[in-house]
Amino acid sequence: MPEFYESFVHLTFIGIIALFPVVNPIGSAFMVSPFFEHLNSAEKRAAVTSITLYAFLVCTVSLFAGQWILRLFGISIPVIQLAGGIMICKMGWEFISSDQKKTASDDLAEDLNVSAYKHIVNKLFYPITFPATTGAGTISVLFTLSAHGAAFGSQAYFLNTGAILLSILVMCLMIFFFYLNTKNMIHYLGSNGENIVNRISAFLIFCVGLQIGLTGIKSLFQI
Repeated sequence: MPEFYESFVHLTFIGIIALFPVVNPIGSAFMVSPFFEHLNSAEKRAAVTSITLYAFLVCTVSLFAGQWILRLFGISIPVIQLAGGIMICKMGWEFISSDQKKTASDDLAEDLNVSAYKHIVNKLFYPITFPATTGAGTISVLFTLSAHGAAFGSQAYFLNTGAILLSILVMCLMIFFFYLNTKNMIHYLGSNGENIVNRISAFLIFCVGLQIGLTGIKSLFQI
C-alpha cells in the first residue's frame, strides 16, 4: 500500500510538471487580464469561477473522450493548433486595436450601468478558456499522459487516471487563484503601469497565437 501511494504522488507530480508549461496559469492570467478590466469584484469572481469550471471540463473531456472525438470528426492535433492559433491572434489583434479605439462610447456604456460581465459572458468559454487557457497544447499533453495508462479496470488504470485528475484539479486551482488576483498584482504598478501591462498582454496574446499556429503548420508539413 505505501508503494501505491508513492506511485500516485509520483504520477501526480509528473502530471503537474507536464501540464504547467502548456496551461501556464501565470502567463495566461496576464494575457486575459484585459477581459476583466471593467468588472467589479463579484463579477470577476463569477467570471473566473466559470473559466475554472470550463477549464476542468475541457481537461476532463480531453482525458476521457478527446481522442475519440477527434477521430470521429477526423481532426488532428496540428489542425487544432493552427485553428487555435488563428483565434488567439484574432483575440490579441482585437485588444491591440481596441486600445486605440476607446472613445466616449465606453464611458457612455459605464454611465448607463451596462454590466461589463454581460459583455464578456459569451467569451468565457471561447476564446478565454479555449484556446487561450486550455488549448491544443493542453489536449496533446493529456493525450500523452493518458496513453501511458494500463487496461481499463485495472489498478494501474485507476492509479494513472486518478493522478492525472488530481493534476488537472491542481492546475484549475492555480488558474482560479492567478486569474482572480492578477488585477491586484497589476494594481500595484499604478494606472500607467496597468496600461503598459495591458498593452504588452495584448501583444503577447497575438505572439502566442502566431507561435501556436506556426507549430501547427510545422506539424502538418511533417505528417
